[in-house]
Formats: sequence, C-alpha cells, structure tokens
Amino acid sequence: MTRCVLGVDPGTARMGYAVIRQDGGQVNLLTCGVIETASASPLEERLSALYSGILQIIDEFRPTELAIEELFFNRNVRSALSVGQARGVALLAAAHRQLRVFHYTPLEVKEAVTGFGRARKEQVQEMVRVLLGLSAIPEPDDAADAAALALCHVNSASGRERYDRLMHANDS
Repeated sequence: MTRCVLGVDPGTARMGYAVIRQDGGQVNLLTCGVIETASASPLEERLSALYSGILQIIDEFRPTELAIEELFFNRNVRSALSVGQARGVALLAAAHRQLRVFHYTPLEVKEAVTGFGRARKEQVQEMVRVLLGLSAIPEPDDAADAAALALCHVNSASGRERYDRLMHANDS
C-alpha cells in the first residue's frame, strides 16, 4: 500500500510540517521544515501565511492524509489559544484539499515512534532519524515533531488496516 502523509505540528510563530511516503514497508521523508510568521504581524496575517504555506505543501506533494497533534492544554491559556488557531488553519487547508484528518495526542506519538509513551523529546527525535534513515535529526524541533506525527500515523494506520483485514477475513 502506498500512502502519503502530511504531519503538522501547529503553532502561530512556527508551524512544523513533514511529508512522508509509505510504499509497502518502505517509509521515506519527502520534505520537512517550518512555516514561520513574524511576531510583529497582525494575527490574521500570520494565520493567512500559515494557510497559504500549508496549501502550497499540499499542492506540491499531494498527500492524502493529515496527521496533526491534538490540542494539549497546559497552564498557558494564551499559548493554547494560539496553537488552537494554527491547528484550525491546518484543518481548514486539509478540508479544502479533501485530505483525511487524523488526530494524535503527544502520548500516542511517543508510543508509536519509540514504543514508550513517556519518552523524552530527544528519544523521539532520534527514532525519527532512525526510522526515516536520515543522517541527522530534522531541524528545527518543530519539523522533527511533524515527522514524528506522520510516522505515528503510518504506524497507527497500518495497524488499523491489519486489524480491519483480519476482522473482515473472520466475517467470511
């Protein structure tokens, strides 16, 4: 099975992205990076820039699925609202390009990538490097986080598909 997944680590200052292609058991990183916005710009301009950037990536690499982090609410309400707005922009872009959207918690990402839900950030980044056969960890951190989200989805989706095939085989 071939799958092309866009992973997005939402943020208004920097939105991490990574596109990976799975072809059978082979997984390759096609691109990764960040879309950065100027903190001095009005919020609506920053969100517009994020939207345009995500659409450009979707149009260039043609992913069919988006893996995005669930909003994790901590003590910083302002930060959570900002991430939520950036997340909404990515979801809107995905809807406009008919991508299927999958949401993952940080715990699910760590578990899928390292096998340990309480893994440290450095452990997740190193496993991203290893699983994608890269010579270095993707930089900046937001890009590595987006790659981890895409890998999480590939691992989770493959497991779901195996389960579905097994269940349908038992129905016959």
